[in-house]
Order: sequence, then structure tokens, then C-alpha cells
Amino acid sequence: MTTTQSTEVPTKAALSPATSTAVRVQNAVIKYGFIFVTVALFLYFALSEGSFRESATLLDTLRYVSVAAILGLGVTLTMAVGGMDMSVGAVAGLGVSVAAQTMVVQNQVGTVAIVAVLAAGALAGLLNALLIVVLKIPDMLATLGTMFVIQGGKLILVDGQSITPGMTLDDGTTAPGRFTAGFLRIDRGTVLGTPVSVIVFGGLTLAAWVFLARTRWGRVLYAIGANPEASRLAGIRVGAYRALAYVLSGVLASIGGLILASRIGQGDVSAGTSQLLEAVAVALVGTSVLGRGRPNVWGTALGAVLIGIITTGLTIKGLPYYTQDVVEGAVLILALVFSFTLSKRRTA
Repeated sequence: MTTTQSTEVPTKAALSPATSTAVRVQNAVIKYGFIFVTVALFLYFALSEGSFRESATLLDTLRYVSVAAILGLGVTLTMAVGGMDMSVGAVAGLGVSVAAQTMVVQNQVGTVAIVAVLAAGALAGLLNALLIVVLKIPDMLATLGTMFVIQGGKLILVDGQSITPGMTLDDGTTAPGRFTAGFLRIDRGTVLGTPVSVIVFGGLTLAAWVFLARTRWGRVLYAIGANPEASRLAGIRVGAYRALAYVLSGVLASIGGLILASRIGQGDVSAGTSQLLEAVAVALVGTSVLGRGRPNVWGTALGAVLIGIITTGLTIKGLPYYTQDVVEGAVLILALVFSFTLSKRRTA
């Protein structure tokens, strides 16, 4: 009679107590580590700088990050389908120019400007969808091309100069319009002490979460991002859903442009240029939240809050702007370690 030895891999229950504890600690770090980092930084600045604890400072922090957060939500939607929208900053800048052109040059009311800006964002999203879905250009390359086209196009729209109330037009006349008081309330107004832009940020975050996590459309977007070929074989119209993601991203970017236009009160031709990197950063940071390793709305929102905490805290401490860039970059690298390196070790 012969005997055989079991070759089964030990289960988690068979692990030694020390190994089991190490695994639990590692899983906890992956799942809650970035939340801990955010809370720790908040407490550090709050305890070391009295002005950081003031409610006005906290609201200004949220107001400051609202544009990057909203653009980041659009990037999150495109990441859900396995893509990346690199044109969000340019679309936001286009929104600023369109708003100024509509109200200052064309002398239209704020409502008309809002509709025009949203339409411009949707058209930019459709352009991305055409390039990616119909012409089969890789997402990042297509949206980079769109970014350059939009940046150049908006300069043509405004003849390469910022649009300000009372400016002299090409025909020698004075611009007849101005930014209306109602439009300026988009960023400068408050509701029960809370800036309108913060309320918009919160509302869009909630709506995006419901869309991605609680509707069939959102689940389909994630399925496409995980395996587009399997989704196609399952009867899903992959192209249509990918197009939807980019159109929604364009609309969200245009909403960010509305907030920017209201914030600066003129058609600054450089508006939106710096928003791309922050939007991509907060979306990537968001993938590490709760150890999900995938784009998610609440993670993006937390990433934006974290960037705001760092920027505001370092500004209050008097550190130069380039130091802030270094710290923000280090935080992004840390988030990517959580999302890719540690999470892969957990699943290995």
C-alpha cells in the first residue's frame, strides 16, 4: 500500500498567527491607509496653525478644489471605461472664453452663457467620442489632440486676448456687456454660508456616485473598463457607452469652466491650463481609497480634499508654491503605491 502527500496550498485558516496578523495589517493599510493620511494631515495643520481650523478657511479650501474635483469626476468616468480624458482642462478654459464672449461681447444674460458653455462642453465630448469610438484612435492620444485643438480654437475665438468688460473690440467699439451678478454667484455666492461652488461640487459628486454605483449604466461602464471584448460578446453596445462617458466628461469640464469664469470674472485665455494635472491627480489618488484599485467617485472627492488640505496648509505655513508641487507629487506617488504595488501583493 502506498501513501500520498497532500499538495494543497494552506488556506488562510492554516496560516501562523504572526502571518495572519501581518496579512490583516497589510489589508487594513491598503484599505484605510489613504484615509488615515488625509485625517493625519488635516489634524497636523489644524493643531499647528490656528487659522487652518477656522470655518472660513475650510470652506475656502473646498471652494478652491471644487473645479479640479469636478473635472476629476469626468476623468473618473472615462477611467471607468478604461480610458483617460486629457482634454478636461482645455474644455474648462473653453467654457471661460465662451462665457465671456457670450456675456461681455454679445451682451447676453447669464442663463444664455450657461447654456452655451454646457453645449460647448458636450460638443467637445462628442469630438472625443468620434475620434475614439469611430476613428479608433487611442483614448489618451485622441484627447491630447482635442486638448491642443481646443486651446488653439479658443484663442481664435477671442483673437488671442482676454475678454474684459469695457474692452475695445476689433471694430473700435466698446464691449457692451459684462458678467451678470447672477452668473458671478456661481462661485462667489453662498447658500446658508456655504459657497455655491462647494454645493455644486457636493451635488455632482453624489449624482456621479449614484450613476456609477447604483445604476445599470454605471455597472456597464465598469464592465467595459474591465473587459471590453467580453462586454461586447455579452451584447453591450461598447462604443455607445464609451461615447457617453466622454460626453459626460465634457459636460462636467464645462461646469468647472463656469465656476472658473465666475471666479475670475473675465475671459482669461490661460484659464484651465493648470486644471488638467490636478484633475488627473485627484482621479488617480481616488483609485487607492478603500483599497478598491479602480476609479471611484468618493475616492476622487477625497483626493481633491487631500490636495486642498495640502495646498492650504502649506500656504498658511508660508512655504513656496514649488514646495507644494513636490508634496502633491509625492502624495500622488504614494496613492499609486497603494493602488498598484500593495494591492497586487494582497491578491498575489
